[in-house]
Order: sequence, then C-alpha cells, then structure tokens
Amino acid sequence: MTFVAIDFETQVLSDGLQQAGFKMDEPVFVSMLGVIVYLTRDAAMSTLKFVGSLPPRTEIVFDYAMSSSVLSESDRRVHDDTTRVVAARGEPWLSHFAPPALAADLRAAGFTRVEDLGPDEIQERYFKGRPDGLRVNGIARLVKAGR
Repeated sequence: MTFVAIDFETQVLSDGLQQAGFKMDEPVFVSMLGVIVYLTRDAAMSTLKFVGSLPPRTEIVFDYAMSSSVLSESDRRVHDDTTRVVAARGEPWLSHFAPPALAADLRAAGFTRVEDLGPDEIQERYFKGRPDGLRVNGIARLVKAGR
C-alpha cells in the first residue's frame, strides 16, 4: 500500500501515481473515502475515468454527496445544513451526484460492476448492533466499483 498525495484540481492522478512507482499494467484497489465531495465534478469524473481505464480486477471505493434535488425534504435540510457547516470551515463540498446517473457514468468510464449503497444498506452492513448506537444519516452514499 502506498499513499500518494495529489492535488486533483491541478495535477493528473496518473502522473502522481507514476512518480510514486505505480505499475499501470497491474490491477489496483483505490480508496477515495472522504475525497470526492471536495473535488469539482470535472476533477472527480476525470479521476474516476482514469481508474476505470486501469486493468481488469481494479476496484475503487468512495463516498459521495447526493444532489439535493434527489433528496427528501428532511434529508435536503440535513444536506443543506451540513454543506453550510463544512463550507464555513473552509471545506466546501464541490460535487454532488444522483445515484442512477453516477452509476451510468461509472459504467461509461469502464467499470463493469457498480455497487452503490444508500444509508439503510450502509447501516445494515457496517453499523448494525453497535453498542454506541451510531447511525448513518440519510444523505450518506458509498460506492464500490470494479472492472
């Protein structure tokens, strides 16, 4: 495992990876948890397309913010409150996606498997039975995509 620091808005992921000794002809697992929301849509899609061009058995996992237009009224309030708070801290969320459109974009980028988990699936799979009662909010999404 190698950590590679990249400014996705000004650098190309493939260049940064090659500088770190990345082998473009081998499958890879990419974790971008807590990253996509802070990228512009163009930078996010460029990065996802690059990963989707890598060899078969390549996988990526990332979380993302949903477009407020696809949220219920109560989830939209949570989304809007959250985006206001993080923007005030200097970390605005720059990209938002609608799940069906994102899945189509990922398939167009070369991914053959797309698993997009919503809050209920995340809760069941990763947080069920926690003694502290931690719950996922209604705006959480988690994607695992592979080639």
